[in-house]
Amino acid sequence: MLPRVSSPLAALASRATSCSQSRSMSSSEVPSLVSRAKGAFFGSIVADALALGTHYEYDALKIKRFYGDIDRFYSPGEKTGGETHGVGWGGRNFHDGNGVGPAKKAGECTDYGDYNILMLEHLAATADKPHRVDLNELVPRWKEALPQWRSWICTQTKQTYQQTLNGTPLSKLGGMSNAMALRSAAAYGYYSDEEDVVHAARTMMFTHREETALDGGEFFARVAFRVIHKGLSPREAIEQVAATSSQFIQEKVKFALKKVEEATDPANPLSKEEYADDLALTSMARLWEVGKSEPIKVGKASPTEGVLPGSVYFIVKYDNLYEAARANAMVGGDSASRAVAVGMVLGAAKGIEAVPQRLRETLVNWEKYDALLNKLPLIRDASKTAE
Repeated sequence: MLPRVSSPLAALASRATSCSQSRSMSSSEVPSLVSRAKGAFFGSIVADALALGTHYEYDALKIKRFYGDIDRFYSPGEKTGGETHGVGWGGRNFHDGNGVGPAKKAGECTDYGDYNILMLEHLAATADKPHRVDLNELVPRWKEALPQWRSWICTQTKQTYQQTLNGTPLSKLGGMSNAMALRSAAAYGYYSDEEDVVHAARTMMFTHREETALDGGEFFARVAFRVIHKGLSPREAIEQVAATSSQFIQEKVKFALKKVEEATDPANPLSKEEYADDLALTSMARLWEVGKSEPIKVGKASPTEGVLPGSVYFIVKYDNLYEAARANAMVGGDSASRAVAVGMVLGAAKGIEAVPQRLRETLVNWEKYDALLNKLPLIRDASKTAE
């Protein structure tokens, strides 16, 4: 028997009740279910695409000097000669096409966005008979896609691919990286049950086995779900989910919310700093000695201990998809890892309408992704009901 996938129509009815109880939005401001589900996906990849130009650039002052205030899509290192400075790895173009195609261009995504796009394609291909994500179906699709992958290929992806060639059981795939790789932004158009969404989030992170990384992905999956289906504000959902999460999650969320207070309190020195966001994230970090040329401040890098509080910080401080995505790109580092979480949660809260029209028009393949979203069960069925 297949695991339960709740009725889309039942979800619509329950959502109407829960949204009427929301403390954060009036009924006229609440986006539709379709808008929220699409907003979660497009929010994630738009925020990711905004981060492409400065992805892995760890110098916020350099970003400001070359880009000003990021308000459009840029190609990788567009203003810095095609290179960004991956601390410890030197300057390079991290999205140069990997020898299989042209370098990424403005309006395309980093590897984080590309993973979410791949998962959308997978869900759309299985939409006729909805069921939980199955690695027996997903891994072959992933292996077929990798030879044409034009984004940066992370160490865990390389390692997992080699494991599949060596015959490693699917249940044992992945490495022990603590980097958060959130890939489930399309799941909100497919599943109406929170546990199904969580299962999708953890399963789609099959290249990672380290528990804090998986817990981080689960945390944001639950937050976005409750924003969509329980009518909570992002902060309300963050606090609610954190209350029943691990001590690790609770500590990182508490730290992030405290930093938001400091950054928004006119009496606090941090709020007066030109680079307040950069200082906020790096102040939540330890130095990561990785045996390279210099240490990395984890608050701006890929480990979940920095990505999670950094993402919470941008979500709560700005409570605006476009402004949070811009601010995240301006900080740099592994900004794409934060972008997916920031965009997914705020897109779920504000709906697809929160994406500025000029970014819709310049995001590569917007129409293609929208057509795939329309195939997903919740979006498909809600659209039929509205007709």
